[in-house]
Amino acid sequence: MRWLVIAGLSLGSAALSAAELVPFTASYAADMKRIPVNGEAIHTLEHNTDGTWNLSFTAGMFVARLSESSTLKLEEDRLVPLSYHYERKGLGRSRETTQVFDWENQVVTGEHKGESFTLPTEPGLLDKTTYQLALQRDLMDGRTEMTYRVVDGDDIDEYQFRVVGEERVTTRAGQFDAIEVERVREADSKRQTTLWFAKDWNFLLVRLSQIETDGQHYRIMLKEATVNGQPVVGSPVLEE
Repeated sequence: MRWLVIAGLSLGSAALSAAELVPFTASYAADMKRIPVNGEAIHTLEHNTDGTWNLSFTAGMFVARLSESSTLKLEEDRLVPLSYHYERKGLGRSRETTQVFDWENQVVTGEHKGESFTLPTEPGLLDKTTYQLALQRDLMDGRTEMTYRVVDGDDIDEYQFRVVGEERVTTRAGQFDAIEVERVREADSKRQTTLWFAKDWNFLLVRLSQIETDGQHYRIMLKEATVNGQPVVGSPVLEE
């Protein structure tokens, strides 16, 4: 099970530079089509007193729970991961991963599925939450095709995304004119990930759909969000 969430950074209709990071909290309704229970996902970005940032994501239902967290810094307009922790429990697929980025010694060390590992760093290398912020920032800059090098478990993978269109999305926070983005995978892959980002709210994630290789379908939809303490509000939903 894997929910991919990319948090949006926005202050009303005022545009923010992609060079900026702004603290936020966003909550999403989450559900799995084959399981008759609903859950919630929460994504936050918090600024630390030492200048670093904490990015965290949790999603929970009665049968499963997932949590991710990263510590990162912004250096010359680049997102630089410092540490990463992932834990999943439930559905018979429990797993934990830790990663520490030692940029001075140019290595990433950690533990994945109970086994220790060491990988070399490379310029622009990200973890599985910081690349999500990078994607949001690249969309703010108008890019339509994006590629990231990501430490995934105990290996380095390449993640590709592309903009496929626009759609008006209805959420509990109102309606948003959204950009639709898909994860580019191999042609024979059964896994599908599609995301929708609000154009007028600095590409806040408002909806996500993911189909796993086993056919399980995970979805999240924006419930509410605040950025710098200000509420994110979409257009009213008009009744037909």
